Amino acid sequence: MSWHLFAVFFASTFFISATPGPNMLLAFQYGMNYGVKRTLWTLAGLSLGLFVLLLSTLLGLDVISRQSPWLLTIIKAVGAAYLIYLGISSWRDADDGSLMSDAKELSAEVAADYAATDGAPTSQPRSLSSAATKIAPSNTTLFRTGVWVSLSNPKAILFFAAFFPKFINFSAPLWPQYVLLTIGLFLSETIWQIVYTLGGKKLASWLDVGNRLAWLNRGCGVIFIIIAAALLAEVINSFMV
Repeated sequence: MSWHLFAVFFASTFFISATPGPNMLLAFQYGMNYGVKRTLWTLAGLSLGLFVLLLSTLLGLDVISRQSPWLLTIIKAVGAAYLIYLGISSWRDADDGSLMSDAKELSAEVAADYAATDGAPTSQPRSLSSAATKIAPSNTTLFRTGVWVSLSNPKAILFFAAFFPKFINFSAPLWPQYVLLTIGLFLSETIWQIVYTLGGKKLASWLDVGNRLAWLNRGCGVIFIIIAAALLAEVINSFMV
């Protein structure tokens, strides 16, 4: 992988990571509820869950690239279609909700799950009473919550499988590229998780003014579509060679 390609990858993931998805919303709300020091346990859990999903995706791509190269072309085509869908959805739904309300909703869902199961999460997070947020959970619970929220988003695997092939040269050694991509992704995610944890209400107040959050989501939509177009170009070239 060239450093130019890595720079494009890092810039793309850095911008995409800035959007308030489940991991960022949890970091944001827990940072306000429990403080930065306690929320570091949740961030560790989020990182572990993300690593498990990412490793699963990369191992799958590694096996496919070696044993079924033709299937890799199909994955690129399907991945491009999925990224186009994400791009259109990001643009169309950009005006829905606000950072503060979305974070409270996610935090509520997670807490209700734990309350309903005596600390063991169910299949999907559900909703948090205001009383629940006042009870500071143990560090283990904070860590476990981070892992669960990260792993309970299977769409992340679809996104990785769609997004990563554009930045991987499958004719070169793969694992050095995987290490670089993993470092780039985790650096982007970690930076923004810390920003969301530290930013608290100031970040929410800034993003919820006017159309700032909406344009952030629209910007991600444009990135998805650009990468999808590049993937489709690779697929078309593979048939023309």
